[in-house]
Amino acid sequence: MFQYNIKSITACHKLKTSTSFQSARTVFLLPCSCSASVVLSTVSRAHTPLSLSLTGSSSMANLEPEKRTLLNHHKEKHFTAGEVIRDIIIGVSDGLTVPFALAAGLSGANAPSSIVLTAGLAEVAAGAISMGLGGYLAARSEADHYSRELRREQEEIVAVPDTEAAEVAEILAEYGIEPHEYAPVVSALRKRPQAWLDFMMKFELGLEKPDPRRAVQSALTIAIAYIIGGLVPLVPYMFIARAQDAVIASVFVTLIALLLFGFAKGHFTGSRPFISALQTALIGAIASAAAFGIARAVQT
Repeated sequence: MFQYNIKSITACHKLKTSTSFQSARTVFLLPCSCSASVVLSTVSRAHTPLSLSLTGSSSMANLEPEKRTLLNHHKEKHFTAGEVIRDIIIGVSDGLTVPFALAAGLSGANAPSSIVLTAGLAEVAAGAISMGLGGYLAARSEADHYSRELRREQEEIVAVPDTEAAEVAEILAEYGIEPHEYAPVVSALRKRPQAWLDFMMKFELGLEKPDPRRAVQSALTIAIAYIIGGLVPLVPYMFIARAQDAVIASVFVTLIALLLFGFAKGHFTGSRPFISALQTALIGAIASAAAFGIARAVQT
């Protein structure tokens, strides 16, 4: 059992200034004054903080003016729509590539533009439904997995609290926090079952609570993105009657769209935009060239 009076911590001189223990997923902020307070903040993939104040008397108002000013002005800006961007990337990339390859293949088989357009629109509709359903099922599976692990963790906290408390201590120790520093945190978590449960889900299992609207949102985002991407290579076939001429315009339009999409993808994902643009365009070009060549070979 960890039963410590926070006011009796003797390491205040070591933590005269705020000490931060950082990793890709966590930030531990341990400000210390004579009335020592310990604040544990966890940062999720969406960078939403969960805070536990372990003292009733110490608060933001009790911090030194310099520290309070620093915390007030230090507001980091992070991109928090990662899941939506991921769904858009999945939908648009497949939408630009698959119908483009199909249209090129049919054009290589000397099909008229009307046939290419009809087949392309049918593929876009079927692909959007299939991709959207896949996104929905994936999100539902993630939510079901989280619920199952949440129930198991709840049962363990009730059945073997000492073991779970030892796991908390072990997790904090991995960040280089000394026993006399993490003991009050463990003690405070034991008094707060919900916070304890959230801590274990985030730091022991690495799971974030999924948005209940996530499944529907993912399905719609992927489907709409697929439709938008899929219509791009088909636009020339709407205005050019001869498929052999339309495919040239389709290649030009689609490659530009792939370059722009790849550049935007690189910007949002943090990779080099120009390299991402070239890679995306190259993949689309290879797919369409392969489909066109196979159609020509079969026809011959």
